[in-house]
Amino acid sequence: MRTKSNWRSRLAEWIESPGPRNSIIALILINAAILGMETSPALMDRIGTQLQMVNSIILSIFVVEILLKLVALGPRFFRSGWNWFDFLVVGIALIPASGPLEILRALRILRVLRLLSQVERLRQIIESLLRALPGMGWTGALLVLIFYIFAVMGTMLFGEQFPEYWGNLGKSFFSLFQIMTLESWSSGIARPMLDELPLAWLFFVPFILISSFMVLNLFIAIIVSATQSIHADEEALQRQELLAELKAINERLNRIEHHESSPDAK
Repeated sequence: MRTKSNWRSRLAEWIESPGPRNSIIALILINAAILGMETSPALMDRIGTQLQMVNSIILSIFVVEILLKLVALGPRFFRSGWNWFDFLVVGIALIPASGPLEILRALRILRVLRLLSQVERLRQIIESLLRALPGMGWTGALLVLIFYIFAVMGTMLFGEQFPEYWGNLGKSFFSLFQIMTLESWSSGIARPMLDELPLAWLFFVPFILISSFMVLNLFIAIIVSATQSIHADEEALQRQELLAELKAINERLNRIEHHESSPDAK
């Protein structure tokens, strides 16, 4: 049993080592390029068969990689969200894309997303976003509240004169979204209104300051804070591992000193 466990441990260490991992990353990039070339009818007419053959070989390697991880890790494989992600992405690629499942052909490009699980820096970014989701949710709720207040105000103040922008809550929400993104809000919405309502800027300026500059910057601050917390956790883990190694070395030195000072050693 111990030999089997050691064999599986060595297999897990090998498949997570830089060599196999970098090879998988290279294959993902090659696969992405092939899927892009398959969108060209001219290329498919010339080398379509070869591209599909290489694509199938790469997919087979991905399947073998997943199987090796399943063998090496056993049930522990499904404890990692990234392993689940790889398993689902490769599984989707294995479903026959014909008939009613023809739409799955477009989902083959999702294999490129495996870079998220293979490249550590990308993985850290995704983990930062996931850790920031609770704070982003409350910030999003604050933004919705601000939108609702200004949408009601805009509908009541400007609905009759400018129904195309503020005729109802739905139109007001969309106009506020355009204003928040700063996309043609001045020439498209604000200036035509200012020609008839010179004081309309009292409505636009506070909304832009609150939504575009304050609330959206809160999202950035939350993500940065989550990223810093991940780095802090990694540093704490490294310190714990270092302390454990130093403790083990200290214990070995104590045993050696005790052995040398014992009467039997003399």
